[in-house]
Amino acid sequence: MPRREIHEFLEEREKLTRNMSNYCGQNAKRFFHLDSQVYKGDALPAKTKELMGLVASLVLRCDECIDYHLINCYENGVNDRELAETLAIGLIAGGSVTIPHLRRTYAAWDELKRSPEDEI
Repeated sequence: MPRREIHEFLEEREKLTRNMSNYCGQNAKRFFHLDSQVYKGDALPAKTKELMGLVASLVLRCDECIDYHLINCYENGVNDRELAETLAIGLIAGGSVTIPHLRRTYAAWDELKRSPEDEI
């Protein structure tokens, strides 16, 4: 399965989110707000929460969610070792069916590391 580039993911996500906001009601908007708030640092730093979101996304095998949390992990200063340990937990929890998602995740991570900060 071909993986889209990170910038393509971000462009598509932004376009689809704008479109969705024209239709969804107040309850959906409240959910989206809660989702964005829960990942902010508090008792647990934002970096830790994004790593947790990445594991959950890997186990659920949601490539869009993986890309979203991977970008946030990158922006929160996650390093290669932290990423590898986090994805190993996802592999153990999710089993071998997560391996194709791991491949795409590491490819996206390489792309993020090559991209200038202002492109993300």
